This record gives sequence, C-alpha cells and structure tokens, in this order.
Amino acid sequence: MIDAQGYAALDPTTPLAPFSFQRRALGERDVQIEILYCGVCHSDLHTARNEWNNTLYPSVPGHEIVGRVVAVGSAVSGFKVDDIAGVGCLVDSCRNCPSCGEGLEQYCENGFIGTYNGSAFGGSENTLGGYSDTIVVDEKYVLRISHTDNLAAVAPLLCAGITTYSPLRQWKVGPGQKVGVVGLGGLGHMAVKIANAMGAKVVLFTTSPDKKDDALRLGASEVVISKNRAEMASHANSFDFILNTVAAPHDLDAFVNLLKRDATMTLVGAPASPHPSPSVFGLIFKRRRIAGSLIGGIAETQEMLDFCAEHSIVADIEMIRMDEINQAYERMLKSDVKYRFVIDMATLKSA
Repeated sequence: MIDAQGYAALDPTTPLAPFSFQRRALGERDVQIEILYCGVCHSDLHTARNEWNNTLYPSVPGHEIVGRVVAVGSAVSGFKVDDIAGVGCLVDSCRNCPSCGEGLEQYCENGFIGTYNGSAFGGSENTLGGYSDTIVVDEKYVLRISHTDNLAAVAPLLCAGITTYSPLRQWKVGPGQKVGVVGLGGLGHMAVKIANAMGAKVVLFTTSPDKKDDALRLGASEVVISKNRAEMASHANSFDFILNTVAAPHDLDAFVNLLKRDATMTLVGAPASPHPSPSVFGLIFKRRRIAGSLIGGIAETQEMLDFCAEHSIVADIEMIRMDEINQAYERMLKSDVKYRFVIDMATLKSA
C-alpha cells in the first residue's frame, strides 16, 4: 500500500480537514502520479456536503488532476517516470458494454467509476480523489498533458474543458456557425474559448451586464443580456447550436426560440431542481431539439487536451492553498471566482 495525505469531508456538515489514508499498491498496469494541482469543481462541494444524497464518507473530492508520474507498473507502455499526466472524472469502467467499446466510458451501461465517491469494480472500497498528494490509476484512464507551461490552469480542462468540448464536438460546431453559450462561469468561460477556437461566431448570454468585457476578452463576438427581451428577440431563429451551462432552473423557451430549424440546445448544467417544462410548440414547429451531455470518454478527453494545447487554451483560474478550500467553497456558492479555483498541492504539507 502507498501512504497518502489529503483533505477529506468526514460528514456532510463539518469542514474539510487533513486526512491520512492509503492508495492501493502499484499494479502492473498502474501509474502513480504525484499531484501538483487539482481544480475545484462544484461537484466537489455537492459531494462533500452530500447534496446528491449519495456520498460515501470519508470523501476526498477532486477530479481535475495534473501531476508528475513517479512510478509505473511493469506492463505500462504509455507513460514513464517524470511525464506530466492528468486524471479526470473517471478512473475505471466495465470495459465490456457497447458504450465502453465505442470509447464512451462516461456512458458505461454498468456505471463508470468516479475518481472520487465511487466503488471500484471487484471491491467495495471508496475511490478518493485529487485533494491529495498522490494517486494510483490504471494507465487506460490516465491522460497525456502536452501543455508546456501554466499547468495549474490546465487542471480544469479535465472536467470543465471536456464537459464543454464534448457537446461542441458531438454537434459538429465549426467555422461559419453561430453558437450561443448560456452562462459565464467555470463551464461557460471554457465553452466560449473552445467554440471560438473551433471557428464559430460565439454569442454569450448572461444576466449580468458586468460580464460583458470578460466575455469579449475570452472570445465572444457579442454579449446578450438574457433579461432584455428586445436583445433576445433580435436573435430569433438564428443559432446553429446553443450550449447551456447554467446550473439553476430557468426558462428554456427563451433560448429554444433562438434556434434555427433543426438546431439543438444542449444542457450541461445540472440544477438541483428541474427547469420549468419547455413549450412543445417551440420544438415541433421548427424541429428543434433539447439535448444533454455528460463529460467525455478517455479518447475524447485526450483529443480535447491536445486541441487546447494546440490553441493555447487553458482555464482562467485563481490559485488557492489547500487549507483555503472551505473558504473557496463558500465563495464558489456566491460565484465569487473567475473562473475556477485550483489548489496548489505543494501547500498540502504545511496545511
């Protein structure tokens, strides 16, 4: 076994605190990674506080991991010691179902194994995530990082990046298209950057006029205040695709009406309570679609990382110390971050 240190939630109501535990011994196909940086996702907070009623305690969150390979198993061929590697939202899947066979492990019919808060196949142990100094992962689920600098800002690509890249890729966003992004947060700011790099004209929808300058800086061609009916009406029937990143219930009809015939709005935000039901007429009269999308499979996540490296795309981040995680959670609830917290894991020892 490998000794590890991290920060964990021991129950839903107490702050995260230092926690000692053990990783599994290195298997022949395993890669051990010294974690350098870990992004902070809103899913981390939901899990730590058991807001989805499925948390296994103790819980060590964190699934936006960038680190250095420190050991490899005897059968590992794709990584060597000192490589920079990443781990995203999943660390295993059944590998046998049709989805796994197609490289869509995120839709594994037997349930993928999350980087944290999951039970490993063949065992009952709880997976523990990236708020820690080291992690051991099967080579198949480890990702190559080809960015050469600003590695801390690469970490959020492992969740926020792939969550937005996957639907943009699935719905074939590209040059000449008009693409809307709803919301400018951790997901939305990545969607703007990636869609712009794909060649689309990007329009950012927000309820906050003070986000206009940031949206334009990130790559949006235009910013629409979604509460302004005249601004919204001026874009009716004009979008090839809309990516909705907002994780709060809101009126979907206002955005459906902006789609062209046969166009799609895809939801990646997951509100705690349902959106109001959309009007069927906005869908049937233009053959429009509302769809959903999860993260991405391993192959697509690697594709996303390579794409972002090629286009010099990283997240906009605020670096924090490990012992600042509880304050960061409170700030995240107030949307007081532009646009993703990342933990410098070198601060873990002093924490």
